[in-house]
Amino acid sequence: MPIAVDIDVMLAKRKMSVGELADRVGITPANLAVLKNGRAKAVRFATLAALCEVLECQPGDLLRWEAPVSP
Repeated sequence: MPIAVDIDVMLAKRKMSVGELADRVGITPANLAVLKNGRAKAVRFATLAALCEVLECQPGDLLRWEAPVSP
């Protein structure tokens, strides 16, 4: 997928666990793992806003576009 998710980078910068982030955002650790590992098909703006608020970052710090690799 051309959208890469960098939640793990922000977690490391903030020295926060997945469980703590999930609790503070109000989602399950399993749903956060799906998003963090790039397996999510969509993310609600409310969830993205909550992630940014808790991690004190911008949406671009969590999501980035990667050009597809051609064969």
